[in-house]
Amino acid sequence: MRIAVTYENGEVFQHFGHSEQFKLYDVEDGKIVNEQVVDTNGSGHGALAGFLQAAKTDALICGGIGMGAQMALSDAGIKLYAGVQGSADEAAKALAEGKLEYDPEARCDHHGHHHDGDCGHDHCADNHCHGN
Repeated sequence: MRIAVTYENGEVFQHFGHSEQFKLYDVEDGKIVNEQVVDTNGSGHGALAGFLQAAKTDALICGGIGMGAQMALSDAGIKLYAGVQGSADEAAKALAEGKLEYDPEARCDHHGHHHDGDCGHDHCADNHCHGN
């Protein structure tokens, strides 16, 4: 299995569409056997799913992620673990061991980049996504 983590300075980067680097982890028998940091070369949003697919990624750990990117990852067959913060290495290790805590509802950008004030999620209209 290959895990990709949105990566910046050792931490899980919180804006999938603005990721400049991913850290890739190869996992065998629940253990990380190889890791490497790769540059996205300025690819944004939709192109990042293709970038991850080309890198043969099976799973993505990230912070915030928009609906379009989620759909592109789903179409690429990449399992999504969103809403993760902290050390990229610790998150990848936890996923490899089947212990990663993530937030399946943490799937919209909380930083005002919504188009028309809506990230496309019904649940966002009535909860934390808009500071309500």
